[in-house]
Amino acid sequence: MGGHGHAPYKVPDPSIYKVENAPQLLQVQQALARQGLKDPWLRNEVWRYDPKHFGTHRSRLINFLFRGFPYGFAAFVLTIGAEFALSRGKGHGHGHEHHGDH
Repeated sequence: MGGHGHAPYKVPDPSIYKVENAPQLLQVQQALARQGLKDPWLRNEVWRYDPKHFGTHRSRLINFLFRGFPYGFAAFVLTIGAEFALSRGKGHGHGHEHHGDH
């Protein structure tokens, strides 16, 4: 049951994730502490706030908005090129024909 020639995935040690490294989660932890509560699973969300692993808010937004842009733009250019090439011999757009405007 090998990994088909791939190196096995190394699970990171959980101790590298500290709530103190994520200011947003630290605020949540402090708000809970003021009410006498504690979330033992809060550490599991730290990776989401680490720019090394998950990127910044801006980078995630840009990635979300423009993920398919290169493919869409290429398809647009190909479509316009095909329309131009296929309609070139048909004479569309040339001359001034008026039908019933006299």
